[in-house]
Amino acid sequence: MIKGTLLIVDDNKSVISALEMMLQYEVEKLITISSPKRIHEVLEQNEIDIVLLDMNFQAGVNSGNEGLFWMKEILKHDNNISVVMITAYGDVELAVKALREGAIDFILKPWDNEKLLATINAAWKLRTSRKEALILKNDNQFLKKEIKRSEEKIVLGASPTMINVMNIVRKVAGTDANVLITGENGTGKELVAREIHNLSKRSNELMVGVDMGSITETLFESEMFGHVKGAFTDAKEDRSGKFEIAHKGTLFLDEIGNLSLQSQAKLLSALQNRYIVRVGSNRQIPVDIRLICATNCILSSRVIEGLFREDLLYRINTIQIEVPPLRDRVDDIPVLAFHFLRVYCDKYNKPGKKINTQALEKLSNYQWPGNIRELQHSIEKAVILSDSSLLSPSDFSFNTSSKGVVENDNTTLEEMEKKLIAESIKKHDNNLSIVASKLGITRQTLYNKLKKYDL
Repeated sequence: MIKGTLLIVDDNKSVISALEMMLQYEVEKLITISSPKRIHEVLEQNEIDIVLLDMNFQAGVNSGNEGLFWMKEILKHDNNISVVMITAYGDVELAVKALREGAIDFILKPWDNEKLLATINAAWKLRTSRKEALILKNDNQFLKKEIKRSEEKIVLGASPTMINVMNIVRKVAGTDANVLITGENGTGKELVAREIHNLSKRSNELMVGVDMGSITETLFESEMFGHVKGAFTDAKEDRSGKFEIAHKGTLFLDEIGNLSLQSQAKLLSALQNRYIVRVGSNRQIPVDIRLICATNCILSSRVIEGLFREDLLYRINTIQIEVPPLRDRVDDIPVLAFHFLRVYCDKYNKPGKKINTQALEKLSNYQWPGNIRELQHSIEKAVILSDSSLLSPSDFSFNTSSKGVVENDNTTLEEMEKKLIAESIKKHDNNLSIVASKLGITRQTLYNKLKKYDL
């Protein structure tokens, strides 16, 4: 039996009845309509794999133009559908024209049963291969990234705090529980997510990462749920969304705290229903994903402020893992420094470089407001610029004033915060939305602090 859906379009009810009797046990789902005007409706509500399409519908009209028109309409909706034309013996030339314009085959009335079954089976095989090719095309960019990342060793550190984090990771990895990873920017939340995926039963499938802060409101549905050809101006072909691409694997939503309330509602619906609907379609597509989210926000505070849905928070944080900042795990700094040194020595073909004791001490004493990401960039910069095989303290310079590091022991935390906000407002020309985003706080929190500090 063909595990797909076959649509028969013919205005001759006796033809439909004969085909139904013959094919009802040959395909998983069979749909028949006598008017081609219902084609759009059927395509919107079902995933059609094969169409048997009559070439003429109006009495006395034998030009075949109707069949060609509706064939093109079907292929506009999905050019991977296998369309087989139904034609009378005298219309073979028209059927050949249909082949040139997109049909995959034609059958003659009256048909030979064995030949008809062979044609339908060939149409199904072609449809299957086209769908597989489309999936491979959509997944290709992710596969390339995954292959590259899988070759890189994940290094998170070996301090007591990180050992505790990894113990939780190992316990949760074997389940399908939703995980919320929290921590400051640059602490390695994505690496923790990737380790959960690598240790899970889904490790042979994709982990698809999405930066929620980079997706605009207007593109959210298209990016996450996909779209069909013609759904909007630039939708020139069907496209799978991140949910579909992550099917059977892991979906990692980074910076989920940046989502608008409207997008949160759409996300919650998909997570609850376990299916998505592409933009421009009404067809429900089941999805099976393991969800991991990350944020640098305190989501419970955003719930209180009315900026994050409480029901979504409950949905995503079955297990919460807090990744500590680098300043709270000083023992990890040498481990990470040596790891990044190896990576960038290989990348820039500068083998044999080492870090001397004084430089390591400087690295360990720095507060690292940018966490692991800042350490990584510092090592990369030193490898590129230093001509020496031994990296010394002078190879590492930190812009402490712009990082909000306390330069004067007499400066209070409130004074430092007020200064940082004032500098950010000046830098971004009083654009409070950007200021709030750059400081990692909500606009309402920023307004409260402006009032507090009389800025």
